[in-house]
Amino acid sequence: MSTAPGESFSSEMEGDAVAITRDLIRIDTSNWGPDPRTVGEADAAEYCAERLRETGWDPEVIVTSNDRRRGVALRIPGTDPSAPAVVVHGHLDVVPAVASDWTHPPFAAEVDDGFIWGRGAVDMKNMDAMITAVVRHWGRTGERPRRDVIVVFFPDEEAGMVHGSRWFVDNRPDLFAGASEAIGEVGGFSLSISDDLRLYPIQTAEKGIRWLRLRASMRAGHGSMIHTDNAVTELADAVVRIGRHRWPIRRTKTVERFLADLSQAYGLELREDDTEAILSKLGTLGMLVGATLQNTANPSMLEAGYKVNVIPTEAEAHVDGRFLPGYEAEFDETIRSLVGEHIEIETLNDDVAVETSFETTTFELMASVLRHEDPAARAVPYMISGGTDAKALSSLGLACYGFSPLRMPENLDYWRLFHGVDERVPIDGLTFGVRTLHRFLMAC
Repeated sequence: MSTAPGESFSSEMEGDAVAITRDLIRIDTSNWGPDPRTVGEADAAEYCAERLRETGWDPEVIVTSNDRRRGVALRIPGTDPSAPAVVVHGHLDVVPAVASDWTHPPFAAEVDDGFIWGRGAVDMKNMDAMITAVVRHWGRTGERPRRDVIVVFFPDEEAGMVHGSRWFVDNRPDLFAGASEAIGEVGGFSLSISDDLRLYPIQTAEKGIRWLRLRASMRAGHGSMIHTDNAVTELADAVVRIGRHRWPIRRTKTVERFLADLSQAYGLELREDDTEAILSKLGTLGMLVGATLQNTANPSMLEAGYKVNVIPTEAEAHVDGRFLPGYEAEFDETIRSLVGEHIEIETLNDDVAVETSFETTTFELMASVLRHEDPAARAVPYMISGGTDAKALSSLGLACYGFSPLRMPENLDYWRLFHGVDERVPIDGLTFGVRTLHRFLMAC
């Protein structure tokens, strides 16, 4: 593939992306929350910093809430000091893995059938490796991007971001001075439609989070008697009403565009009242897209009582709530009406919904660099139902995109790899990704 001046690619850069992905997977950065087993982020941060130092950079290793929680930051000066900076970020932690469930050991980074296998291969040590490989390439060659590039590797994304991106934003906002945009997970992966058409969803929105604890407080009593004020019954009724509630369909601008692009790609008529034909073609991605059409609230935990013949004073339930951009008030009002007047609602985790315009030169550039590497590529905006470090960075006024490019095999269910068993990334998809990321950062 021919390259224009300033777009040189290096087999060494591609090799770095593969080797660093494997090295990072071998560092067990399982995030167990406050549990003392959460220790690997510090080792991963030191590893990334050392790889950058090898090519002449001077990154800062940053201790957040305690010595076990560390991140890395590096600002690379661009050639145009008048241009706003861009933040390129990844997280170092992963969710835990049960080794006995896996085909290959989750922290061995074994190569098999053209894939690197292991926890973090997709979420998101592959992107950490691609970022590091690009920056090492710049260090070796002297190439520089047009804009300042602020590289940040965060801890604690998988357990609420309190010790990671939230800490960085609250305590080190100086790191992001002059930045206007941020690039991170989850987007830029391929979805094969036909031999000459692959969609590449780019994340421009994500739902907000509202984790709730419901508490019913009534009078205790003997289990053999009649109780019209039973805390367990009161709570159970509320939980059932929430779990069975049919939330109204709300199409945000991002989702509306994504559905239109999907319907065009599949040659289906887009009907306002029926998206099942499209969603059924998307496998696990269809479940995610369906969740971005409405607010959701899923009861997930119950706790009450200590003995079968004792009616307890209290009963508690937890609910995982997610709301669409612009529909936070509707979520809160609906939950309040569903639980009734006798249930106390406590918010345990509360985070914003994010939506960035896709009608931007940055989005068009992402589409362009994808087409350069894959002529069958068509970039489409989409929303995820989960959350990322973009939530924290958006509070600084940054426009946030999920763009960690990968060309995936046609029959691989990409979304099942996130937090799933046998997580893996194709090596040729990884080398595709590092070339695409380098091209984007040099041009943006």
